Amino acid sequence: MTESSIAPRPAAFSYPGHGPNASTGIAICHGFTGSPLSVLPWAEDLAAQGFAVSVPLLPGHGTDWRQLARSNWRDWYGTFELAYLQLSARTEQCFVAGLSMGGAIALLTAARHPVAGVSLVNPGLSFYDRRVRVIGVLKYFQRTTLPIQEEQPTADVTNDGDYSRTPLAAVHELKKLFGTATRGLHQVTAPVQVFKSQSDVVVPATSLLMLRQRLGPRLVEVVDLHNSGHVATLDVDAPEIFARSSAFFLAHAPSTAPSARTAATPHTTSETS
Repeated sequence: MTESSIAPRPAAFSYPGHGPNASTGIAICHGFTGSPLSVLPWAEDLAAQGFAVSVPLLPGHGTDWRQLARSNWRDWYGTFELAYLQLSARTEQCFVAGLSMGGAIALLTAARHPVAGVSLVNPGLSFYDRRVRVIGVLKYFQRTTLPIQEEQPTADVTNDGDYSRTPLAAVHELKKLFGTATRGLHQVTAPVQVFKSQSDVVVPATSLLMLRQRLGPRLVEVVDLHNSGHVATLDVDAPEIFARSSAFFLAHAPSTAPSARTAATPHTTSETS
């Protein structure tokens, strides 16, 4: 096996920025059971334009489903929040972005911190499967389930670890995260951009409906993706995501930074059912 044929392993991505865009930070969050590999082309495209970029690897991810079962939503959110705070401390303005579950985490960050804007790809706030209503009880009787599979996926395949099973304890944590993020939407003051695949078997249309209803005019742009599945950042429409998100960041980045920044600290989270 040659070196070039070895698939990259899941790892955090960071770029300090260069040129005039280096003063703008973009923290990107990957999705549930995924890793930074799912958003790496997006991050690399932004880095090539000079933006300062950070993509943390969330706890329980990039390994296997057993590790995921031992993590919780506060671990996931706390890791991304820290990455955002570190990036924000060394840039003049900082955006957040996310794919799928990463969209919920980005929105929660925007509800708790003065982000410059939010760009989301197929953000998750709701589920197709109604059994999630009783997931808090079901997890004690059924440890795992099979992951959702697209019938004819067109996205590039990444090696994110062994997630051949989905632990229901982690799905319960995901439900808690979605609930917390949804309740915080009224606190989001930054402009929000959403990319939504028309053929998404993972995140239902109700997630976008909730964003329309609760964000109102703060939802400044919704881009329909007609040729991609759920992981659109690795799919046919990826170039459109890259181009339109970078245009969004440039349009909403202030030309001059404030003379003084408000100190930000991690937000304490509490358990929800």
